[in-house]
Amino acid sequence: MDLTAEQAAIRETVQEFAREEVRPIAAEADREERFPEDCWDALAELDLTGLTVPGEYGGVDVDRRTYVLVNEALAHGMLALATALSVHALATSCIAAFGTDSQQDRWLPEMAAGRPVGAFALSEPDAGSNPAEMSTTATREGERYVLGGTKQWITNGQRAGVYVVFAKTDAGVTQFLVPGDADGLSAGQPEEKLGLRASDTTSLELDGVKIPVENRLTPEGGGLSAALSILTDGRIGIAAQSVGLAQAALDETIAYVNEHEQFGGPIGDIQSVRHTVAEMHARTAAARQSTWHAAERADAGHDVRSETSVAKYVASETAVDVTADAVQLHGGYGYTTDYPVERFYRDAKVTTIYEGTSQIQKTVIARELLDEY
Repeated sequence: MDLTAEQAAIRETVQEFAREEVRPIAAEADREERFPEDCWDALAELDLTGLTVPGEYGGVDVDRRTYVLVNEALAHGMLALATALSVHALATSCIAAFGTDSQQDRWLPEMAAGRPVGAFALSEPDAGSNPAEMSTTATREGERYVLGGTKQWITNGQRAGVYVVFAKTDAGVTQFLVPGDADGLSAGQPEEKLGLRASDTTSLELDGVKIPVENRLTPEGGGLSAALSILTDGRIGIAAQSVGLAQAALDETIAYVNEHEQFGGPIGDIQSVRHTVAEMHARTAAARQSTWHAAERADAGHDVRSETSVAKYVASETAVDVTADAVQLHGGYGYTTDYPVERFYRDAKVTTIYEGTSQIQKTVIARELLDEY
């Protein structure tokens, strides 16, 4: 992908930020299971919390290629921070795409500035990969809706000041904007997770939450198609994050095998090690090309359901494979917190799960290939 001068400058800025400010605190944030709010505020100062907010509301409204560059560079520093930003961007994308003028005026300028943080409440305990089976309801009572139900796996769960909530009305799944201080709304305690430990991931309880009709974000029954359209773009971001994580593992491994000695020389001189590093690089480069291809096609206005699923599937599985190789080549040290590759390895697995599992991506790809015949 040929970069414009602006895209190159943005990538360099985010790479420097990730290297100088994010990476040094990543291990501590992971260990303490604490989201780095100072880094979030720094993202806002760089205008990155307005990635998907139109310029008239104070955002930068970047194209997909730039969005990919930002996500890859930020995930190279810390996946938990990149994930929080991408979910915030999902929320602002929903408001920008489907919101009324008054909804956009109310929320987008402040969200572009970083606060309130946005969250995307689609999944439920018994409706993850199949959101059509959700049980959260929204009942209209005059000029308001009453929402009830439970959401699960909500990134920015406790941090958020506004939630894009999906609930069933008589007409079907519908999107709503729910302020974080709404009566009857409560976030659960952060989940204890294998990886992504600094991410604020919670359940969300809606117990008779009353919101005005003007907080409805899509026409009744239009929420599911809206969610799928937004997630199509979102998957490009997750693919980019997966590439950034794989690249971080590769970079750490190259440094390690060139410095660590066995059998009278650097282990990077051993042919089997060299071949593994070559495979790690090839997989990462291929995942990056797939991701960039999807972004370029999206920017050109094409239907990219298949391309984004290919990118998300290939890149996330690559992240798992490459981080596993990184741990292996670090030997016993790779299994300790002395080196960051163990965190990369733990973090990588979630990229194959959120915003559509690998199995869902294969279902989408197969549908595009086979069901038209």
